[in-house]
Order: sequence, then structure tokens, then C-alpha cells
Amino acid sequence: MLGLVLPLHGIGGREDLPVPLWLAIYSAGAAVAVSFSALAAFWSRPRFERIGGRPLGVLTRIVDNRATRVVLKVAGLTALGLLLGAAWFGDPEPSRNPAPTWLYVWIWVGIIPLSLLCGPIWRFANPLRTIARLVRRTSYRKLPDRVAYWPAVAGLAGFLWLELVYPDGSEPLVVAVAVTVYAIVNVAAGIVYGPVWYSAGDSFEVYAEVLARLSPLGRAADGQLVVRNPLAGLATMPQRPGIVGLLCLLLGSTAFDGISRWSAWTQRTGELSRPQHLVVYTLGLVISVAIVTGLFLLAARTTGAAQTRPGGIGAAGLPGAFAHSLVPIAIGYAVAHYFSFALFQGQEGWLLATDPFGRGWDLLGTSGTRIDYAFLSTGFIAGVQIGAIVLGHVLGVVSAHDRAADLFRRRQLRRAQYPMLAAMVAFTAGGIALVTAS
Repeated sequence: MLGLVLPLHGIGGREDLPVPLWLAIYSAGAAVAVSFSALAAFWSRPRFERIGGRPLGVLTRIVDNRATRVVLKVAGLTALGLLLGAAWFGDPEPSRNPAPTWLYVWIWVGIIPLSLLCGPIWRFANPLRTIARLVRRTSYRKLPDRVAYWPAVAGLAGFLWLELVYPDGSEPLVVAVAVTVYAIVNVAAGIVYGPVWYSAGDSFEVYAEVLARLSPLGRAADGQLVVRNPLAGLATMPQRPGIVGLLCLLLGSTAFDGISRWSAWTQRTGELSRPQHLVVYTLGLVISVAIVTGLFLLAARTTGAAQTRPGGIGAAGLPGAFAHSLVPIAIGYAVAHYFSFALFQGQEGWLLATDPFGRGWDLLGTSGTRIDYAFLSTGFIAGVQIGAIVLGHVLGVVSAHDRAADLFRRRQLRRAQYPMLAAMVAFTAGGIALVTAS
């Protein structure tokens, strides 16, 4: 994460909680358990397997209009050009260059509200898609089915390593090289494999598409935009190999981000040499992801001790069938960890945009303006963090229960979900401890 904003990420310590830490953890775990009990008693049939919604004819015509698509493509190309321009040619000092903030805050964190509010809008604005389409081809190579989401997982792992492990990840030159290499690889793959590549191999687009499944905006079978139950949209997420890896990578990396801010961790790693830092932090990230992955796989496969209905399991097996329930949890973790960071450091992206190339300009009239840290209290931030984690897990329990109601017979339904419930409670308690412990 950006070296200049490390203190902003998180709420600073358990003393900022509006309630004692132990009470927050127990209450959150109880909320998840009570939710499951209520669902088990009153929800015995799947409700989200069929997509419905209220048609939005006018909005459909606006969104599908050629002019709208052109505007989105131009916006995407402009954003990429400004990011690369500032990173390559701007001030080499991270605190005076907007490119790191634009990448790690405006893009990486901004994808979350953008996708939740607007659906799969990233697909239309993705500048890498636009550039690749400039190369006209009559045919493309077929992307092997076994590839699935694994290229996106690999790319996302590289980005998270850069953000959480590499000590110079906020250097403008590092950002410039990373974004340029990522763009070249994905544009080249798009030229070879066609548009299908971006729905499987472009990490940012795949991530945005996964988030968009939880948007209230979706498409009906006839292509019309509809307002839908977000959990019904989530239930349509493809059960392709790699989707479990993608979501567990997101959860595990967020967990490591929290661990790396504990005083116990920083005290023991603060004096490490650069090679030691890279080894220790890389191992910490890998172990965190492995623990989250192992816990989820164990819960999902233990769930399979009850016999499922024929035809209910896709290519990703039982873990893939329940992977969609991790999406609201991942969003809850992201909100908890990035909320204050985005609101505070996000201001810096705007303030530095007044002189993006380090030429002494003041294009926006904000030169000399400082970040306002006073408009949110630590208690409010703590409440948002805990609320996001609890809400994410409750929605995850609801999504998992609805899928279980489709997979298992009624007499097996409650027993089959106990392992997944245990994992959800563990994730809830661990998530709150990670964002509040000092």
C-alpha cells in the first residue's frame, strides 16, 4: 500500500470502537448465526435461481446508444492516458504525483461502488478492449476452456503483491512500468483471442464483473435492463474454475493487509532488510490466502457429505457452487479496510490532479489545499467497518442458504449447511478482529 498513507488505512485501534472488541465480535457472530437459524426455519425453497425484475426501457435505450458507448470508451482511454502520462512524466516523488493514488484508490477501490451502482460498466469503458479492437481481425484463436479465470487470478495476485508486499509499490515509475506491462499483455491477448479474453483474463474487468453481479441493475433474457434483487443477480455468477481462487485471493489479501498493520507485526518486521521484507511479506500474503482458501474449501466439501440433487454442481464443484456467497463478504471486507483510506487519500488524488505532470500548474485551483481529516470521526469509521463486515456475512449466509435450498433435499438442508455456517462465523469474527486490533 502507499507508504505515505499507511496510517490512514484502518481506524487506529480497538479503543476507537463504539463498543468493546469482544462484544463486537460476539454480536457479529451471533447475528450471522441467528440469520442462519431464521433462514433454516422459514426458507426451504430457492428464490434467487430465476432472474426477474422491472424493465427499464428508457435507460436501456440510453445505455445501448452508440453515443453513450463512445463516451465511455473515450473516458476510459483518457483515464488510461492521464494515468500513464502522470506516472511516466510526472513528479518522481509519490507524495506529489497523483498516479499512485489514481491507481490504488480511484481505480482499485473505485471499482467497488462503480460496479455496485452501475453494473458491468467497466466492460464498456475498458480502454484495453478499445485499443485491441483497433486491430481488425476476421478470426481469433479459441481460448481453451481449461484456462477459465486463472489468468485473471494470476494478474490479480501480481497486483496485490505490488500493493501489499513490494515496498516501492507507490513509486510513480513502478506504477508506470506495472500499468504499461499489464496493458501490453492484455491488449496483445485481446488481439489474439478476441473480446472473450477480457471476461476471463483481464483481472480488473473480471473483478468488476464479479462485483456487478451484486448490482440492482441487470439484464433480462431479452437484453433489457431491469431493476432486480441484487442477490438474484449474484446467483447467476458462472461456476467456472478459478472463481474460488479469485475470491479467496481477495479475502486472504485483505486479511493479510490487516495483519500487516498490527503493532506486533510491524515491530517484528520494521528492521528487516529489503530482501527479508520481500520474503517475509510474500510468505505472509501466501499463508493468509492459503488459510482462507483452505477454510472455505473444507467447509464447502464437508457440506458435500449430504447428497446433492442431480445437475446442481458446475465445473468448479461444490466450492464453485457456493463461491458467489463470498462476493458480499469480499465487498464487506473491502469497505472495512478501504473506507477511511478511500475518503482521505481519495482527496489527495483530486488535489494532486491540479498539477499532474509536475510542471507547477494549478489547473483546478487547489494548490496548497490539504486533505480534510476531520470530517469523519474514528467512531463513525469503526461503525461503518463493523457494519460492512456483518452485512456482508449476513448476505453471504442468505446467498449460500438459497443455493443450498436448490442443491439439497429439504430433510438434508439444515445439516448440510453447518460447515459453511461455521466458516462464515469464523470469517466474521476474524474480519472484525483484523480491522480493529492494534
